[in-house]
Amino acid sequence: MKKYGLLFLMLIGLSACSSLPPELEAASAQPITDYQQWINSDPNKPVEVRLGGIITKVTNLPDQTRIEIVNLPISSDGKPSLDSEPKGRFVAYVDGFLEPVTYKSGRLITVVGQSVEPEQGKVGEYSYTFPTLKANGQRLWTIEKSTYIENDDWWIGSCLRGSAFCHNYGPTRARVIQEVK
Repeated sequence: MKKYGLLFLMLIGLSACSSLPPELEAASAQPITDYQQWINSDPNKPVEVRLGGIITKVTNLPDQTRIEIVNLPISSDGKPSLDSEPKGRFVAYVDGFLEPVTYKSGRLITVVGQSVEPEQGKVGEYSYTFPTLKANGQRLWTIEKSTYIENDDWWIGSCLRGSAFCHNYGPTRARVIQEVK
């Protein structure tokens, strides 16, 4: 009986694990998810890519939208990592119009699509070769902040005994946790 209970708990735990959103699913079983691997691949051979990062610029063109993105590594569920340094920049083209207020500079995004020929551009006055993809799926993310206050609990005993002066005079620490959602 204990074996079945343990198996049930394991299944519940696995179902609670985060998974890739449907809009980021790729046609191939193993899309490239590493920026360095992508830029080192043969630019003449189209490959499927799933990458994420921070939007720096959005330009609506007649039939598509150009999104310039500063790459951040992504997790298995497609979320860009806030704890990583940028690895470079790339461009994603999305069919149709994207609202620039929604897809504004500073938002986190993950895109999936086929690589196309790199394009030349500039970052400020610096000439830059942008790895480029034609996106067939994208997901905007938000950052949620939570504050956790930690303090020494030496004073709790007097509070529980009904003391009228239940104040914490001990050290207090606060942590702000940022999580991509």
